[in-house]
Amino acid sequence: MMLYHTYQTHAQMMWPIRALARIAVPMLEESRHPLSQARGARHLAAACRVIEMAEVTHHRPPWRIDDVRVKDELVPVEEQVVQRTPFATLLRFRKASGAVEPKVLVVAPMSGHFATLLRDTVRTALQDHDVYVTDWHNVRDVPLAEGPFGLDEYTQHVIDFLAAMGPGANVIAVCQPCVASLAAVALMAEEDHPATPASLTLMAGPIDCRINPTEVNRLATSKPIEWFKTRLISNVPWRHRGAGRRVYPGVVQLSAFINMNKERHVHAFKEYYRQLVDDEFDKAEITRTFYEEYMAVADLSADFYLETVSKVFQEYSLPRGELTYRGRKVDPKAIRRTALLTVEGERDDICSIGQTLAAQDLASSLRAYLRTHYVQPNVGHYGVFSGKRWQTQIYPMVRDVIHLSQ
Repeated sequence: MMLYHTYQTHAQMMWPIRALARIAVPMLEESRHPLSQARGARHLAAACRVIEMAEVTHHRPPWRIDDVRVKDELVPVEEQVVQRTPFATLLRFRKASGAVEPKVLVVAPMSGHFATLLRDTVRTALQDHDVYVTDWHNVRDVPLAEGPFGLDEYTQHVIDFLAAMGPGANVIAVCQPCVASLAAVALMAEEDHPATPASLTLMAGPIDCRINPTEVNRLATSKPIEWFKTRLISNVPWRHRGAGRRVYPGVVQLSAFINMNKERHVHAFKEYYRQLVDDEFDKAEITRTFYEEYMAVADLSADFYLETVSKVFQEYSLPRGELTYRGRKVDPKAIRRTALLTVEGERDDICSIGQTLAAQDLASSLRAYLRTHYVQPNVGHYGVFSGKRWQTQIYPMVRDVIHLSQ
């Protein structure tokens, strides 16, 4: 289909307008420039800023984690590449203190945004842990020669990254990768893999979407998989390194997210304009930072997207005992020594209450003292892994489960 090419054409048509806005802003905001004295200059500058903020980008924003506060002391943090594949980087946030702390792999979703969406998750966990993250690459930049990337390849990345980290590591999986992470740990446990993690935390993940279906779940089951294949999958244009690769464009996922809460996003852009006009720059910066992240999109491999829709959201393969990894059945009952924590948000409209809890029933061989479940009151999906309630109420529980597992 021509979806990607249509988007690319529109982006190119908008380029002169965005370029003009970027050039105009410093002139309109610089008090010594003649244009800044013109009537309505403040409003025009604010409008140009809104145009800038609305631009969709395709490159990962910086992590911006240069230090972390540990016991009232700021400790410098350095990004360190531990392992790299064509599809992802195992990134470590190495603290200058050199303290020996529990290793944690934060498994980020591959859902149209970059792993930096979990910046707050990583920064918070860094207070007490040696943190690694699956820093997924934009698939449109991966050449066809590097081969396919589906749910099996995602699961293999989790296994390989845990092996690179070594024994005794812990996993925090956020949202979509909860299925692959549970599968990876089950496979490792069955093999008695030396790097089988000490604990597994599943946060707001679709383990069993038959429970309390959300609008997202209903959409996934309202159409046959062929509809998703023919309507939502496109080829990467020839100007990119991954030219010809079949993908689910990140901009399509972004549009779906925005349409779910259209009024809220429209209000946010209006407020951003008003904040700039009224010199409320601190509030405006918070809004700008959020949308800098939100408007940065990453394409998904068509194989991974379609397999996720079919196996996770339509066939419920994992809870039905039918999920396979390279022809081998995944059996969560093989997990016997990995502590399991499941976390859900009371107001989550993407992954509702009960869907993540289902992992506790699937890992039926675990003894009671290795199981913990928590529902956070008054938070939606993103509040489970970011914001004040994550920092002050959810994280302490995650930390305690990890530390008791060592």
